[in-house]
Amino acid sequence: MSDARTVAVTGIGAWLQGAPDWPALRGVLRGERGLDDAAPSKPAAAALPAAERRRAPEGVRLAVEVAAQACAAAACDPATLPCVFASTYGELAITDYVCATLAHAPLELSPTQFHNSVLNAPAGYWTIATGCTAASSAVTAHHRSFAAGLLEALALAHAEHTPVLFACCDVASSGPLATMTRTTLAFGTALVLSPLASNGARVHWSLREGRASTLPPIALALRVVASDNPANAHALALLSALAADAHATLALPLSTGLSLAMEIAP
Repeated sequence: MSDARTVAVTGIGAWLQGAPDWPALRGVLRGERGLDDAAPSKPAAAALPAAERRRAPEGVRLAVEVAAQACAAAACDPATLPCVFASTYGELAITDYVCATLAHAPLELSPTQFHNSVLNAPAGYWTIATGCTAASSAVTAHHRSFAAGLLEALALAHAEHTPVLFACCDVASSGPLATMTRTTLAFGTALVLSPLASNGARVHWSLREGRASTLPPIALALRVVASDNPANAHALALLSALAADAHATLALPLSTGLSLAMEIAP
């Protein structure tokens, strides 16, 4: 293993139907409560102006919501934070629409829908809404997207000695793509990672050769969420360790021969 680097997790955001923020999801992960059927069915995304919020697709609203939660929890100005946004599939419903329209009536393709189909749409909406002029990037690595995006954010925080916002979100698929991805739920989480802060859980990270170890068990109420998308399972594994307020080790797969190894200390 290479020399470990360290960051503090100073802010966490999360959204899942039934657990619309980190305190609610933390309670579910700790077995202290279940999912709330009366919770909001859509992320509020209040950081977006009303007109943009109406136009924004579900994945953008989800990413903006969890990113804003994490920044608020960290007491950070989002305009100053470099950010990394990750997704396994991006806007699947829009991808389905674009493919169907191109196949049957290509001249009817909506420029707005095409604009929203690109993977960096959440980063674009977020940086415009918050006035952020720091670096932003969008990452995808199929089922390893959570770990790949997290590594990008960790490396940026370490190299630039600055807090970094990381968000990973996916939404439900539709149309023929649903038979391939089998993703049925919207889930997102965000972290503010700081190499300088003295508060928050400490994450010592490094790269490890070989396959990642088996992920720890997820709370019963969230096993459907974890099985819905491998990125969900990887995110929930890290969130479970953070929720437990105890020392833990975790290795998330980056490729068939490389993993992101972490030691988490409260």
